[in-house]
Amino acid sequence: MSGMEIKMLHAGAITQVVRAVVPEFEKQTGHKVVLHRDTAGALTKLIEAGEPFDLALLTPGAIDKLTEQGKFVRGSRTNIARVGVGVVVKEGTPLPDISSVEAFKNALLKAKSVAYIDPHAGGSSGIYVAGLLEKFGIANEVNAKAKLIHGGAVATHIAKDVAELGVHQISEILPVKGIVLVGPLPNEIQNYTTYAAGIGASAKQAEAAKALIKAFVNPDNAELIRSKGLEPVSA
Repeated sequence: MSGMEIKMLHAGAITQVVRAVVPEFEKQTGHKVVLHRDTAGALTKLIEAGEPFDLALLTPGAIDKLTEQGKFVRGSRTNIARVGVGVVVKEGTPLPDISSVEAFKNALLKAKSVAYIDPHAGGSSGIYVAGLLEKFGIANEVNAKAKLIHGGAVATHIAKDVAELGVHQISEILPVKGIVLVGPLPNEIQNYTTYAAGIGASAKQAEAAKALIKAFVNPDNAELIRSKGLEPVSA
């Protein structure tokens, strides 16, 4: 099994875990992992269109749906980690109060501009934020000044002054320089996205893919996962 090339598709919010775990896995096994990153929605469409892959890291719901379509090996889904949504501003700027739901709502209204992932791009945080704005009854006000991000990290755009306040998954905020994570959303409205691994039904390197999944869920990597802004999960 040594020296295999594993093709892995993965959603953006679990990127930092991938970058931390994969190099050590490659070093220990001699395998090469070829990565393709996109939103969970975009990857789902890619897989539905017949994109070949050995392993994919998506939401459990997406994997289950695609399993029913014959795209994943049934029973191969393994949950890895979950991540919550946070608020980000540029380093050196005042930190908004997000200590309560009402405070967070006011912070959105007071900000000159707000950035979040375009829900049409298929990113889970963007879909959630769009729904939250509707629930709050402030969608029209906020979206009139919103900067919808089509890919990558919202925090990168905050650092470049594209928007004053950003809302994105915490694991996508932490790696960016020049920004500050204000904190997670209040517990009452926090939304966790779980990421799971699944083996492609037409995987060429299924056994090597299984070994990589074991590396992701290895208890020795739990603290590493937490350091990237996610929480290890199982089942």
